[in-house]
Amino acid sequence: MFDVAIIGGGVVGCAVARELSRYHLRTVLIERYAEVGFGTTKTNSGIIHAGQQTAPGTLKGLLEVRGNAMFDELQRELGFGFRRCGELVVASSEEEIATLHRMKSDGEAKGVRGLVMWDREKLKREEPNLSSHLVAALFAPTAGVINPYEFAFALVKCAEQNGVELRVGSPVTSIAKGPDGFVIEAGAETLKAHFVLNAAGVHADQVAAMVGAADFSIHPRRGEEYLLDKRLEGIVQRLIFPVPTPASKGILIIPTFDGTIMVGPTAQDQEDRFDVPTTFEGSEAVFSSVRRICPAIDPRATIAEFAGLRAVSNTGDFIIGQSAVPGFFNVAGIQSPGLTASPAIATHVVDLLGRSGLSLVERADFNPEVAPPFRFAQQSNDARQALIATDPLFGKLVCRCELVTEAEVNQAIDHGACTLDGVKFRTRAGMGRCQGGFCTTRVMQILADRLKVPFHEVTKRGGDSWIVRPMPAPGPAPDDQTEEG
Repeated sequence: MFDVAIIGGGVVGCAVARELSRYHLRTVLIERYAEVGFGTTKTNSGIIHAGQQTAPGTLKGLLEVRGNAMFDELQRELGFGFRRCGELVVASSEEEIATLHRMKSDGEAKGVRGLVMWDREKLKREEPNLSSHLVAALFAPTAGVINPYEFAFALVKCAEQNGVELRVGSPVTSIAKGPDGFVIEAGAETLKAHFVLNAAGVHADQVAAMVGAADFSIHPRRGEEYLLDKRLEGIVQRLIFPVPTPASKGILIIPTFDGTIMVGPTAQDQEDRFDVPTTFEGSEAVFSSVRRICPAIDPRATIAEFAGLRAVSNTGDFIIGQSAVPGFFNVAGIQSPGLTASPAIATHVVDLLGRSGLSLVERADFNPEVAPPFRFAQQSNDARQALIATDPLFGKLVCRCELVTEAEVNQAIDHGACTLDGVKFRTRAGMGRCQGGFCTTRVMQILADRLKVPFHEVTKRGGDSWIVRPMPAPGPAPDDQTEEG
């Protein structure tokens, strides 16, 4: 019997798992996909928001500001890619300047530090590639960029080293409330737990309905993103936002942690909870918007495009707390700024569990640190030679674009990677200019050898996301005798 079962291995579920691992508890994290972070998290824009754009008086606004302040210590402990580059919300007209002043006041009321207005001249000096028609900007220095998948992997690695159990490839199909807790059918396994946390993202209302706790609804909102070649690195130094709309923070220019520029996302409501296409219309909307702000952005520099789904609730806010079913907690509707808020959501949820009767006895042996991802490409030539002398696999290049070695691919597999995307997000193999054109088959062969599976069973992200299929068995040889006539 587990004390707590967490359903959903996105960044929020992983953050809660790590927070619970501080205590003498038996906790299990259940994820439907082959690896954690393979839902909304891996298609996240990777922004740590400052907090001035979220409405005051909301749970979103409270936890966003708290979460933002936690990332420096988390980065020191977990070693994921994170940089506070700051953000600019830019105004195109005098009317929009009034909105910036209101955002500044709202942010300061919530405790956002360092907000300052920039005039046209200051904006032009600091970001010379932005359009000359922009008249002002609101600068927020505490905003930053992060590798969200690295964050999720580090959180769950820390949670596991402190005793949390992980079940991947285990979609939850039923939950029953019994006299001693909950019985959960997940994949091929039956699990029991005293408390259940529903952090299932776009499926959270469906999971809640399994125990009669669906007093909310989730409506998926698709966002398309476009990743640009590193030759555009430095075209902007900060996150660039337009003045937001009621539905979205707008289409952004994002200088990612690893140096590429990303633009997007769109905001398209849909009913399907799995379909994530990119579209010609989406591309047109993204590039027409960002080129009005930064004309130097070139859509021909696109090296990758993808889409993800935000879990938009009918309440317009995060839904966090015990449901009408005692012991069943919803952690739902976690759309933007959910990534920013995730560590604060975790501490908030654990506090709620404690108030509801979960015994929280801290562990003296809790270890908050994990080793950061290793990057051969970031080492000096002398360091590289020393590594190759220690392990010759550091001398075997798998990915030319990002200088990823076979030794690094092996390390990723040692840390849980079992798919192409799992290796990609841990090492950057396949993230460069050729997008896996050189390294895909090499990574697949290493995975096949290490996992002891046939080459054709290696998938992109688990399930039926296969890359190659086996040749069909040959049929019977044709009869040499044929009839004439």
